[in-house]
Amino acid sequence: MHPSNPSTDAGVRNLHAAAPPVPSNFIREIVLEDLKTNKYGGRVQTRFPPEPNGYLHIGHAKSICLNFGLAAEFGGKTNLRFDDTNPSKEETEYVESIQDNVKWLGFNWDRLFYASDYFDQLYEWAAQLIKAGKAYVDDLAADEIRTYRGTLTEPGKDSPYRNRSIEENLELFARMRAGDFPDGSRVLRAKIDMASPNLNLRDPVMYRILHAEHHRTGNKWCIYPMYDYAHGQSDSLEQVTHSICTLEFEDHRPLYNWFIQQLGIFPSQQIEFDRLNLTYTLLSKRKLLQLVEEGHVRGWDDPRMPTISGIRRRGYTPEAIRNFCGAIGVSKTNGSIELAMLEHFVREDLNKRAPRVMAVLRPLKVVIDNYPPGQVEEMEAVNNPEDPAAGTRKVPFSRELYIEQDDFREDPPRQYYRLSPGREVRLRYGYFVTCTNVVKNDNGEVVEVHCTYDPQTRGGNSPPDGRKVKSTIHWVSSAHAINAEVRIYDNLFTKEDPNQVEDGKDFISNLNPQSLELLAGAKLEPSLANAAVEGRYQFERLGYFCVDPDSAKAKLVFNRTVALKDTWAKVEKKIEKKTEKR
Repeated sequence: MHPSNPSTDAGVRNLHAAAPPVPSNFIREIVLEDLKTNKYGGRVQTRFPPEPNGYLHIGHAKSICLNFGLAAEFGGKTNLRFDDTNPSKEETEYVESIQDNVKWLGFNWDRLFYASDYFDQLYEWAAQLIKAGKAYVDDLAADEIRTYRGTLTEPGKDSPYRNRSIEENLELFARMRAGDFPDGSRVLRAKIDMASPNLNLRDPVMYRILHAEHHRTGNKWCIYPMYDYAHGQSDSLEQVTHSICTLEFEDHRPLYNWFIQQLGIFPSQQIEFDRLNLTYTLLSKRKLLQLVEEGHVRGWDDPRMPTISGIRRRGYTPEAIRNFCGAIGVSKTNGSIELAMLEHFVREDLNKRAPRVMAVLRPLKVVIDNYPPGQVEEMEAVNNPEDPAAGTRKVPFSRELYIEQDDFREDPPRQYYRLSPGREVRLRYGYFVTCTNVVKNDNGEVVEVHCTYDPQTRGGNSPPDGRKVKSTIHWVSSAHAINAEVRIYDNLFTKEDPNQVEDGKDFISNLNPQSLELLAGAKLEPSLANAAVEGRYQFERLGYFCVDPDSAKAKLVFNRTVALKDTWAKVEKKIEKKTEKR
C-alpha cells in the first residue's frame, strides 16, 4: 500500500467504513496553485499519450481518470495523443482498441493527435539544435554508447564523434533521413554533459535509424525520434499545461525541460505520480504481449487479463473502475494495491445495477414427489432489492428442478444447513421441501434427490405452524432451463507479486493452472433467453456474471465477473484443515 496515502490502507482494511478519508491528490494542489498564480492564463490542458504497441490495462485507467478528471474539474481540455514513434511495434489494431477503451471508460478527448503529426517539426527542431551546437551525429554502436555513458558512480566519457563540425552533422543527419545508412549505424545525440550525475543528461539519443513501415506515414521516414525527445515537444506543440506521467520518468524531467528551454518553445511542465500496481497482476505490456503470443491466455481481451478490454469482457463496469481509481488517490510513492479493493468496487457497483436471476452451475436433479405432475406455477421474484424500480419477474416452478450439487450432502458435516436426508430447506421464491431419499449411479454418486413439499409455504413463506428453516437455496425448473456454458475465472497468477520467481525461472512459472474452469452444463432460468452480450447479472448466491461475446442463440456463455462472499466455503475450509491435523 502507499505509505503516504492513509486513505488507501483504510480502503483495503475496512471496505465498508462510512465516510472514508478523501484520497490524496497532490497534482490537484499543483493545478490549483497554477490557477491561483495565473501561470498558464487560467488554462488547464492535459493529455493522455499511450504508445499503440499493445492494449491498455487497468494501470492506464488510473492515468486516464487522472488526466480527464483534472481537466474536467477545472474546465480544461484533454487531448488523446498516440506516441507512435516506434513503427516496429505499433499497429492500427492497438490505435483502435485504445480509442474504444477510453470511450468505454466514459471519457471524450478534445482533440486527437499522433506524435507522427509532428515528425517534420521535430526534424526541423533537431536541425536547429545541431546548428546551435547542441546535437551531433554519433557513429558509435549501441553497446559502445552504453559503455561510454558510464555508471551511477562513474562519469561518462565523450564520444570520439562528439566534436564534429556543425556542417558535417547537418549533412550526416540529412543523409540519415534520406536512407543512406543501415539500421543502427548512426544516431543523433543531444550534446549536454557526459559527467552529469543524471545519466539521462549524458548526451541522450534523439533519433535512431529504423527502416520500417509506419502505420500512418508509410515509408516516408527511416529515422524516428526517441520518446524523450518527441514527448516534451509534442506537449509543447499542443500547449499542454500539465504533462502527467508515472514516477519512472521523474529522472527524465531535467531532459524534458532542457529540450524545451533550448528550443525556446511553450513551457509545458511534467509532473510524476505513482503508477498502479495490483496484487496477483502484471501490468507490463511486454509481459502481457508474451502471455498472448505464447498462448497462455486467449488474447488481449481474455477476462483473466488486466487489460481494459479483458476486464470489460469479464463484466467490470466503467463506473466501478472510475470509483476505484478515485479512491486509491495519487501520491509520489510506488506501492501495491490489493486486488480485493478493486473487486470491492466492482461488487459495490454491480450490487446497485445488476438484475438478480437464478442459475445452477453444477446441476443436481431434484424431484418433488408430491407435487402434481405437469403442473407449472409462476413464482414472483424480485429483480433487484437495491432498486425498487427494477420491479419483479415471473419464474416457472415445476415438479422437477435443478439445484447446486454443493447444496446437498448425503452425510452432512456439522454446521451444514442445506439440503440433506430428512432436512427441510426453503426454495427461494418457491416452497419448503424435505429430502426423503436419493438415487445413486453405479459409482455410488448421488444423481437425483427426491423430496416432498409443503403446499402452505408457497413463495417461500413460513408455514402457519411457524416452523423455521436454517437455509434457503436457489433452483431452476428442469423443463424450462436454458443451457449455458459458464467460465469461472480465478487469479491468473499464484503469487501476489508474479515477478518474484525462483532461480532460473521467469514470471510464466507463477501462472495459475486453475485460473479458468469451464462449466459446460449450467442451467439458467428462462428470463435469460435473450440476454445481450455484456449484460451483467447477479446469479443469486453465486456471484456476478456477464454475457460473453462467444454467446450464440443456441447456447449462452457467461463469465464470472466476481464471486459473492461464501461464508460456508470458509467454514468448510476450516473443517478440512482441522480434519487434516487429526
